[in-house]
Amino acid sequence: MTSQPQPKPWIEAIHAYVPGKSTSDDGQPLIKLSANENPLGCSPAALDARLQGLALAPSLYPDPDSTALRAAIGRRHGLDPARIVCGTGSDELLNLAAQGYAGQGDEVVYVRYGFSVYDIAARRCGATPIVAPDNFYATDVDALLACVTDATRVVYLANPNNPTGTLTSRADIARLHAGLRSDVLLVLDQAYAEYLSEDEDDHGLALASAHDNVLVTRTFSKIYGLAGERIGWGYGAQGIIDTLNRIRGPFNVTLTGQAAALAAVEDEDFVIRSRDHNTRWRQWLADELGQLGNHGVRLVPSHANFLLVLFEGDVTAEAAYEALMQAGYIVRWPKGQGLGHALRITIGREAHMRAIAAVLRDLVSA
Repeated sequence: MTSQPQPKPWIEAIHAYVPGKSTSDDGQPLIKLSANENPLGCSPAALDARLQGLALAPSLYPDPDSTALRAAIGRRHGLDPARIVCGTGSDELLNLAAQGYAGQGDEVVYVRYGFSVYDIAARRCGATPIVAPDNFYATDVDALLACVTDATRVVYLANPNNPTGTLTSRADIARLHAGLRSDVLLVLDQAYAEYLSEDEDDHGLALASAHDNVLVTRTFSKIYGLAGERIGWGYGAQGIIDTLNRIRGPFNVTLTGQAAALAAVEDEDFVIRSRDHNTRWRQWLADELGQLGNHGVRLVPSHANFLLVLFEGDVTAEAAYEALMQAGYIVRWPKGQGLGHALRITIGREAHMRAIAAVLRDLVSA
């Protein structure tokens, strides 16, 4: 007999999520390019709304249904607010999707090099995670479909994908959905969707409007610059939303979070400015690092606010990681996701990108 409570075996199998670091190994603060935060901050209107929210009585609970925020999201995207649910970041909703539709004996499928939360979400509810092979770090729809069995209950796909930045086309998303049984929930994680141009849109929201087995999740943590407030939202058929509402936290979005997100979703100028900045400096950094191919440096084409840089020559990703830390920058070294030969670098301000390029250029040329 054990002397203390024991967790379920599927909980013991979880490797806890590891967030992007903000300090060096000895605790020194660094310029943080490890968590895909918006280098421009957040909308001034959102910041003002958040400050006004701080003046509200903290003894009062927030609106449990995020009613005004859901209405604003609905107006912005032409969606029925009744089919929108808000969460403590989109992470809560990603976890709830597995919890609501999978359990012991069931399988949850996602692509290799997919967002690490998918594995946690599957194991958290006792389901078995099934990892589909990738196609040069990108989603392989045929491989995903080949992994689907009678036990499959949920399929996760991030688009654009994190940590690779790859984009699955609209046609392939439609083909993936068409290849799934109607009782399999397809979760399209669109955390970086606002960084896409209009012609890159995968039409996930339209797919969720038309079908009963698609959930789209989005977040205010990335382009909106509200990562500290932890606000996400999901859209799907009424049955899916009802299920998530049954099991989500009852007051899961704070007073300040709701106020800031409502103002942020209405400030389209800030979103456009952030997207333009990201597009310009992502391409600039890609062009600079693309010149290091002779030294074994390769890039995975990115559609998000970061670049995945592969180190396949004499200079290792670990050496590059250490060199960037010495220069005052912290990036993501995703070795725990099977990417020990890569660094994920968030697109920062102009000075940050020029410094990153210079450090890596000097390192591989030494």
